[in-house]
Amino acid sequence: MGKTDCIHTIYVSLFLAVLIILCPLVVYADVFTDKLGRKVSIPSHPARIVSLAPNITETLFALGLNEEMVGVTMFSDYPDAARTKPKVGSYVNLSLEKIVSLDPDLIIGTADGNKKEVVFQLERVGFPVYVIDPKSFEDIFEMILDIGAITGKSTEARALVNTLRRRVRAVVASTGGMKKPKVFYQIGIDPVVSVGGDTLHNTLINMAGGASITGDVTIKYPHVSIEEIIKEKPDIIIVSSMKRGGNFEKVRNQWMKWKNIPAVKNNRIHIINSDLTDHSSPRIVDGLEELATIIHPELGK
Repeated sequence: MGKTDCIHTIYVSLFLAVLIILCPLVVYADVFTDKLGRKVSIPSHPARIVSLAPNITETLFALGLNEEMVGVTMFSDYPDAARTKPKVGSYVNLSLEKIVSLDPDLIIGTADGNKKEVVFQLERVGFPVYVIDPKSFEDIFEMILDIGAITGKSTEARALVNTLRRRVRAVVASTGGMKKPKVFYQIGIDPVVSVGGDTLHNTLINMAGGASITGDVTIKYPHVSIEEIIKEKPDIIIVSSMKRGGNFEKVRNQWMKWKNIPAVKNNRIHIINSDLTDHSSPRIVDGLEELATIIHPELGK
């Protein structure tokens, strides 16, 4: 560790120590167990909430908590109002000083990305930090209900989840009896990377009425050769815009040289907004509906 890093570590330690002494005692109304198994005391109606991940931000907005949100992470850009919120760093590299300066009465973090030591430091200072950890499609609905419960928005959360479930059932009912075309889902450009069976993406493709050509792969994000793709003959190629600033039209055009792939031959190469399929938020159902119309255009919007 360099001299600068040592000085910064000492500064942060002193800063947190002073806060522990000076922070006033707050009486909390409810105790909840988060996904790390921690007991977290939270005010019954938190008025100053900091979100530590884009999917949390999207969920809070969906529950009508715009005014209560006082801080979000970088790349929390949906809806547009999220762009104007104070930023507390990226969800991987958070600014403790910035979070503390916002004086939140609730911080919501994620086990998938936020560093545990940051969560524990904030907890030691006295801030309530509730950690979510949605891994599956069903987990997302549970997360919405959990966030609703800790923010005093249980009624709104139940209504939202009921609406989302109805939309999911409509998609599954529409595609259930249809032939499942073969889909190649690309999330990496160089090298070419796809999604394995144990991923949310594969679940979405199946629910949308498709069959991923890498759906039986045990590796979550396998590298795939052009030769393998040609052999599998996908009917549809879907390119995810995961890499920010990527030239995805160029990627689409690169596929055009492989005319013996049915997806290329039939001009069925599509680009999808990765935020719709990567974020564990209410917008995951938008992603499901988008995939369904790509895989089965006969359904219409």
